[in-house]
Amino acid sequence: MNVLLKLEEAAELGLSLWLFFTLGIAWWLYLLFLLAPDIGMLGYLVSPRTGSLLYNLFHHKGIAIILLIVGLASGLNWLAFIGTLLLGHAALDRVLGYGLKYSDAFGHTHLGWVGQAAKSKPS
Repeated sequence: MNVLLKLEEAAELGLSLWLFFTLGIAWWLYLLFLLAPDIGMLGYLVSPRTGSLLYNLFHHKGIAIILLIVGLASGLNWLAFIGTLLLGHAALDRVLGYGLKYSDAFGHTHLGWVGQAAKSKPS
């Protein structure tokens, strides 16, 4: 099942790339800003609760899809670009095993424990 979920996320990453290329924006901008949503991790400097809230805001696929649809419907390519970028970034993170964060610890995600936290948690 884990492989199937990763394939699904990889397909979503591919969809976001295809949608991006239909916008006619320079390809290098996608690469330049691909890791930008991780700025939400700065909230962890305040607290795990703030960090998880900001991280999840920048990695929520529903928000990405809304931005994409509004951008396409209104002809605002920059907004559609942000939507495709957020969608692609979130899908890539999930392919790599990083999910939405719980407020107790950075390594506690909806996909399970990741990083150092996974090593110290019983299976």
